[in-house]
Amino acid sequence: MSSKMGRREFIGAAAVSALALPAVLKGMETSSEAAAAKRSGMRVIAVEEHVGTPQLSAALKAAGINAREAPPAVAAKLNDLGAGRLADMDAAGIDMQVLSVAGDGLEKLDRDTGIAVARDINDMLANAVKSHPDRFAAFAVLPLQAPDAAAAELERCVTKVGFKGALISGTINGRFLDNPAFQPVFAAAEKLDVPIYLHPGPPPPAVHQAYFGDLPAPLAYSLSTSAWGWHVETGMHTLRMVVAGVFDRFPKLQILIGHMGENLPFSLVRADDRLTGLNPHLKQRVAEYFRTNFYITTSAYFTAPPLLCALQVFGADRMLFAVDYPFSSNAEGRKMLDIAAISPNDLAKITHKNSEGLLKL
Repeated sequence: MSSKMGRREFIGAAAVSALALPAVLKGMETSSEAAAAKRSGMRVIAVEEHVGTPQLSAALKAAGINAREAPPAVAAKLNDLGAGRLADMDAAGIDMQVLSVAGDGLEKLDRDTGIAVARDINDMLANAVKSHPDRFAAFAVLPLQAPDAAAAELERCVTKVGFKGALISGTINGRFLDNPAFQPVFAAAEKLDVPIYLHPGPPPPAVHQAYFGDLPAPLAYSLSTSAWGWHVETGMHTLRMVVAGVFDRFPKLQILIGHMGENLPFSLVRADDRLTGLNPHLKQRVAEYFRTNFYITTSAYFTAPPLLCALQVFGADRMLFAVDYPFSSNAEGRKMLDIAAISPNDLAKITHKNSEGLLKL
């Protein structure tokens, strides 16, 4: 898609590619022989795979801050950085995980405590990578209540212990990442040539109350987070970053988003149509930034229609494989790769080539 492509051409291209959808969907019914052929010799790197943080839980408790706990079975997998995790990977044919901490909490701590806890967590991740360097890599967790310190921690993690970037979960104490306060982090990421993974986080309390406050607590939590809410919020978060000019100031900055693009593939044409004309200061159309500054991953989305939509809008060059372990199943994520009706070349890009290039694995 050219940066000079207008609204009509952009919509037309999307519509033409969509005409092939029924045939491609039918093609998802591949034979067991074809699936076996795809499995043979294919390196698989999963890039959104999570770990537990007892340090953070203890710090939040000491500060009197409520923290949501994972169910025991999930917590056990989060905290396993050894034999159990490796066995799960081996059973599904996953060669490498990029480890990260997902979830809010760190930013709620005071500045000094947040900086110290982030460093402790990153040192824990570094030890896990050191113990299994052929199986694990890592994204740093950053103390974003102190952006200058966060930038310094990112530089430490990348230059001293070989981390591949950082993962940030949602808004930071109610602030989106287009806030100028976070520019030191983006400047550091661009200088270091590492991506930022923007993972969803729970909505700010005022949003939660307005949208979900009248619902039973379990339903409110699910609807506001993994069932719907935090996916569309993350998509909107990226659009805010685009229209705020983040990528004109940091043109080499790369952002990863999960969950098959956080609903952006389905809605990007309309967002581009409505937003581009309102932002004449931008150097390219809104949609173009998603071809120059964003990658998406397959985390937790393992069915054909969202995969095909993502391929048609973003293309295989901008997609990476992820599971969202242990909140999603390694086996289910890998099964999608085995049955996906995409070319061997595109499959190789998604399973390992794009990750190897972007993360220097």
